[in-house]
Amino acid sequence: MIMKQAVVMIFIILLIAVNSRAQVSGCTDKGAINYNPAATVNDGSCIYHKTSIVPVSSVELPEQIHETSGLTCWNKHLLTHNDNSDTKLYALDTANGSIVQSYSLKTTSNTDWEELSQDSEYLYIGDFGNNFNGNRTDLKIYRVSKQSLQACSPNIDIISFVYSDQKNFAGTGANNTDFDCEAMVVSEDSIYMFTKQWLSKGTSVYSLPKLPGTYSAKHLFDFKAEGLITGATYLENQRLVILCGYNELLKPFVWLLYDFTEHRFFSGNKRKIEISLPLHQTEAVFTDNGLKVYTTNESFSQIPFINIPQQLHIFDFSPFLAGYLKNQTMTIDIESGQKELFICPEPSTTFVILRLTDNLNDQEFRILNHAGSIMEFGKMTGNNMPIDVSKLKSGIYHIIIGNNNLNTLKLIRR
Repeated sequence: MIMKQAVVMIFIILLIAVNSRAQVSGCTDKGAINYNPAATVNDGSCIYHKTSIVPVSSVELPEQIHETSGLTCWNKHLLTHNDNSDTKLYALDTANGSIVQSYSLKTTSNTDWEELSQDSEYLYIGDFGNNFNGNRTDLKIYRVSKQSLQACSPNIDIISFVYSDQKNFAGTGANNTDFDCEAMVVSEDSIYMFTKQWLSKGTSVYSLPKLPGTYSAKHLFDFKAEGLITGATYLENQRLVILCGYNELLKPFVWLLYDFTEHRFFSGNKRKIEISLPLHQTEAVFTDNGLKVYTTNESFSQIPFINIPQQLHIFDFSPFLAGYLKNQTMTIDIESGQKELFICPEPSTTFVILRLTDNLNDQEFRILNHAGSIMEFGKMTGNNMPIDVSKLKSGIYHIIIGNNNLNTLKLIRR
């Protein structure tokens, strides 16, 4: 018996030794200062050079949405809302910033709407801004059925909550609490909120069920964000979260969180990118592919002779994320006059990047199915234009750039 136990123990020790050699923890991101080519397991230790980004384009938004605060994309348009009193959602034309359509949510109230997210069936509106006195007891998330909204008869449920670790509800005064929140993402089975900590200049993550009811939001993680977090967007399948915010000097930034495990958002790479738009109060962020990223800022005029209007900005994040997303990306060089190109994405491909020549920039594009129906449309922006193909079913499609049909791509989706 003793001999058998000894053999088993030796086997276990050898197995552990083999696994330890096979799995090397370290920084796995080639864009990091401390990239370890031998690492096979990302331990979240990556360090990056300080860097910044400028918008590819910016457009002013109508005065009607001067307090734009949330951002998502639905029904082929970006949606946003104001953060006080107004109970409408506004669909935007990304080319010029105009309001294409508005949706009235008459059965709701807007105490402090701060975020907008979605899943396949619902839109989620976070009425959880809490900076006025830090003591709201009516924090809630409105869940709006997309189907009912499309039919102009919105069906709206309420998810009410308190923070599990907030015990003191005495008034703190304006901008003097860590229990404010302006950022939220929705996963397949849960809601995750990122707090805006006025005192700690960090963020805490809390989780909630997606079903209507009253809950205690579960505290999960903390992160030193070095500023105020105001918006979030999430690509669950790609394990990518983008947080936006600004510091006490109104210098906006984003945090790129990627290659994390499960929903432990801070367990992977954490890269801060400063946005070169001084005095811009960035309030919302959205992406549906990780490369083309939208943000909005609300108007700001609290300093004499400074008047920053409400705006929509488009950024190209491919220099930072294309390497990580390469397994879902195919890059195609497009030249003027090229009539047809066959693209056969691998099954894992979620989008293609069209690398444009200058004379094709700002051209409109359309994706047509075999019957000639328009599946997607938009405007080519920047030199590297990502086009999402993840929602296209198997079949043959044509991407037409411009109005003369000279630049046509034949896309075969397996």
